[in-house]
Amino acid sequence: MRAKPLATGEWPSEGGLNGVLEKALSSSRRVPSRYSAGMRMMVRISERAFSNANLGGIAEASAFVPCGARALLFFKGRVATGPSIDHSKSIFLEVFPMKKHNIVKKVLALSAAAALVLSLAACTGGTISSPDGPSVNVGDGKTYRIGICNYVDDASLNQINENIQARLKEIGAERGATFQIDYENPNGDAAVMNQIIANFQADKVDLMVGIATPVAMAMQAATEDAKTPVVFSAVSDPVGAKLVDSIEAPGHNITGTSDYLDTNAVMDLIFAADPNAAKIGFLYDVGQDSSTAPIAHAKEYLDAKGVAYVERTGTNATEVAQAAQSLVADGVDAVFTPTDNTIMESYLAIYETFANAKIPHYTGADSFALNGAFLGYGVDYANLGRETANMIADILIDGKDPATLAVKTFDNGTATVNTETCAAVGFDYDTIEAAFAPLCTKVQSITTAESFGDLAG
Repeated sequence: MRAKPLATGEWPSEGGLNGVLEKALSSSRRVPSRYSAGMRMMVRISERAFSNANLGGIAEASAFVPCGARALLFFKGRVATGPSIDHSKSIFLEVFPMKKHNIVKKVLALSAAAALVLSLAACTGGTISSPDGPSVNVGDGKTYRIGICNYVDDASLNQINENIQARLKEIGAERGATFQIDYENPNGDAAVMNQIIANFQADKVDLMVGIATPVAMAMQAATEDAKTPVVFSAVSDPVGAKLVDSIEAPGHNITGTSDYLDTNAVMDLIFAADPNAAKIGFLYDVGQDSSTAPIAHAKEYLDAKGVAYVERTGTNATEVAQAAQSLVADGVDAVFTPTDNTIMESYLAIYETFANAKIPHYTGADSFALNGAFLGYGVDYANLGRETANMIADILIDGKDPATLAVKTFDNGTATVNTETCAAVGFDYDTIEAAFAPLCTKVQSITTAESFGDLAG
């Protein structure tokens, strides 16, 4: 779900942008009343204000400092000066909190000295540049700068990032290299995502990592001419998304790891649990490329079996909630959702809709089961992250060409069952485990939580 604004306001002729930020901070229950270490905000400004600064009207910001007739934006370790502002007109502003995993652990409070440096830089047209992320390893060899962009706050996708960085640290220690990581998450906002990618390019990163299909597609479009290597992760259908020519030979500056979903296997599990299921619901976002092929395959499977199905779609949290309620009203016996990021973003708010109606929801990732779905089926996302890191090292250290480095695919036979939801929909876990075991390489259980880290705690 998109974050609700902490505050909205205008920048009047006196220049009160910092005041609006202060208002937002002081009015929020989630952040303290003063700027503090580790705090990040997202600020949405009218597009006219910064159109010439190439910020697209959306910016991720720590603080704002007025500087004469120009706006000074402290952004990702750099100073970007906007065009001259007509102070006779107001600029509309919205302030949003960033999600926890997006927080970069550095002090964002602007001391008097820091503010003076920033002001001087803006007024003289200068820039300040510094890496936004830490080096994950200190070695005697070459330093490689990597920009990682994760699409949304998703437990499985977050696992990928965490394991990429952990594995790169191991590789750095093994091979004497240093990997400097700049990690960002636009929370599904396309404008912010494109700006993050532009920032990676401006920083001249050695390689970009795109987690999930929308990020990979945006990175490919931005880097194809520059030939900057791109490694994607969690792209369900890289050929269908036209990221690569083939799995074996990508043919471009991009390769990576796929979380391809065996849809027929998921359908088999539905009927293993309930052989009499007569109507299956599909819940997905028509705009998600990761859902296109699995939904088509599910239709083919059910058509061949002579089982009815109904489709409900949503592109945001409100529509997803309405779609879930509609499927309950449709009287479906089970629901299927592929590795769909839009549905995943909203899942903690809707899982009880199906559980209370005793409708099992079969999904394409274990993060869904973590957040309350009956079943998540697919790859091991922690392993996906580690293998993504190995491919990064193949390209940067060993000099392999992404165009000829085959996309890695994985066994996706792991079934993750939420035991709480299993009981809620009327199934016995031991019976389900026995029914699923012959159809899977692994059956495992989980309980409902927001993140895998919460379970570990």
